[in-house]
Amino acid sequence: MNVRTTITAATLACSLAAALATAASAGPAPAQPGADKCYGIAMAGKNDCAAGAGTSCAGTSTVDYDPGHWKYVAKGTCEGMTTPKGHGSLTAM
Repeated sequence: MNVRTTITAATLACSLAAALATAASAGPAPAQPGADKCYGIAMAGKNDCAAGAGTSCAGTSTVDYDPGHWKYVAKGTCEGMTTPKGHGSLTAM
């Protein structure tokens, strides 16, 4: 094995370890007293968790305002929030 192969293998191993660590830690944000889960308002990568098939959890949304992802907001403010895709919702859309 030459130096280039060794460096490439080490880089690949580190990348794989980092990816696995990220996947293992993906989960919902801790509950926030005085907050509601508001669906459809989170920006890409800024969601607190998700709902439904094909979705994951905190920080994994890849599109803005995905109706299956939620973000914590101050209690009572969700449905008054407006996005380019409509209002926030207390239930998955």
